[in-house]
Amino acid sequence: MDEYAWPTGPEVPAADLVRESWEATVAALPVEARIIGEVIGRQRFGVFIRIDSVPNAIALAEITAMPHGMDLPALGAFVSGEVIWHAAHHQVKVRLDEWLAADE
Repeated sequence: MDEYAWPTGPEVPAADLVRESWEATVAALPVEARIIGEVIGRQRFGVFIRIDSVPNAIALAEITAMPHGMDLPALGAFVSGEVIWHAAHHQVKVRLDEWLAADE
């Protein structure tokens, strides 16, 4: 199996649900909100996360927020972090706690 995969499967919300729920997602997850979720996709640029408390939201933790020398979390890993931005294409940008700890 390739280490990189796009989010797929029944746990991934449909794109139309993500778009329709965007205002509610932004309201539920303001900048600096805490998130917990499961890594459901990995790409060279970061990981996609299904957020436990907001089922129609997808988070993206990009490598630009990752300290040098760290590895991306594995598919299926449970992670926590903080919302840092809301992207125009309906993604909640996050920085993972493990990345914050490595910077300290």
